[in-house]
Amino acid sequence: MTSEKTDPKAEASDGTPHAPDAAALDAAQDMKSVEAAAREIAPVAPEPVAETVRSVPKSPRAAIEPAEVPPPPSKTRSKKARNPTIVFLNGVFSFLTILAVAIGGFVVYAKQRFDAPGPLAAPVVVVIPNNASPSGISDLLEKNGVVADAMTFHLGTRLMKEAERLKAGEYEFPPHVSMHDALEIITEGRSVQHRITFPEGWSSEQIVARIKDDPILKTRIAAIPDEGSLLPETYSYSRGSTTGEQIIDQMKKAQERRLADIWAHRVDGLPLATPRDLVILASIVEKETSKADERPRVAAVFINRLRKGMRLETDPTVLYGIYGGKAWLEGRTITRADLASPNPYNTYRIQGLPPGPICNPGRAAMEAVANPSRTNELFFVADGTGGHAFAETLEEHNRNVARWRAIEQGKVPPPVAPTPAPARSVAPKPATPKQN
Repeated sequence: MTSEKTDPKAEASDGTPHAPDAAALDAAQDMKSVEAAAREIAPVAPEPVAETVRSVPKSPRAAIEPAEVPPPPSKTRSKKARNPTIVFLNGVFSFLTILAVAIGGFVVYAKQRFDAPGPLAAPVVVVIPNNASPSGISDLLEKNGVVADAMTFHLGTRLMKEAERLKAGEYEFPPHVSMHDALEIITEGRSVQHRITFPEGWSSEQIVARIKDDPILKTRIAAIPDEGSLLPETYSYSRGSTTGEQIIDQMKKAQERRLADIWAHRVDGLPLATPRDLVILASIVEKETSKADERPRVAAVFINRLRKGMRLETDPTVLYGIYGGKAWLEGRTITRADLASPNPYNTYRIQGLPPGPICNPGRAAMEAVANPSRTNELFFVADGTGGHAFAETLEEHNRNVARWRAIEQGKVPPPVAPTPAPARSVAPKPATPKQN
């Protein structure tokens, strides 16, 4: 079948619509029918069915291993972390942390060194002068081999807050002493103790002379102390921290305490008015005999004579009246002219006690006067054995004197000194204290 072609421009030019071509409509209808038939003939694809996956058992190692390694974190820093202030503070914190760790490690190391045995191989004595600084003391200890490191010792004194307690003095350090122990020796003032001894019966002038001659004390004493005011004993002192004046003060205080105690325990009826009277008579007893067992007996003779109003007539008082504190520096003899000399200590001429002590008596002499022997003896004279012969009457005394003269002239041999009896362990009954 033949169709004619039309010109669309011609249709448009005359403006009259044309009816659709019948052939074109039939062709379109046939095309739709073919597509529908094709859909009916084509097989429909089945929908996918989910496949059931069976789980396979895993080994313990596979069970704990991750199935997939997570990716590394992003290296991109936040804007907040890149803030200059945060960066600065992080740096400061890191620096302080490192510094604290370093300081802590140093402190631990220093403490170990501070407590460890030192390098000293043998005992050494170190004199720390007055006004020495803590660093100066540390250097002095290092110089003498007491410590191995002056800086560590100085740091230790600062950390332990002991720098202000370091004391001047003379210290002895044992071998291998640690810095810690050396510090304790100094801060506790455990200085070397020196001793000085004053014999009983010395005059105050003799005592002062010994103090001045001491190579460690090397001190001046302004005035001679009163006779009888010092207790002769052994006293301890430290180099650099004790002076001669302090030794004198110790002796005075010791005498005051001892005299007060002895006076409180004296027996009844003594012809002594004051503690000073007791010291005066004790100084005479001290110079009359050096034998301990004779002191109470010699004291009894003088007590008996005072009770009877008799002169004491004792040679040592005459010597002291003539020579004073120098009377006992050398052996002296008494002449008849001395016995007749009008000095206030001449007990051959004065009544009662002399005006003051003639030496510094010891404790035993003072106790002998406070508790004399119970005798009626009024005289005594040397017997040639270092002791004395005692008598109750003048006639017996004259015989003893004649015997002594014969011994002095070599006409008769001196008697053999009796062997002292062994000491008994029975304690004496304490005396009842008295009120002044």
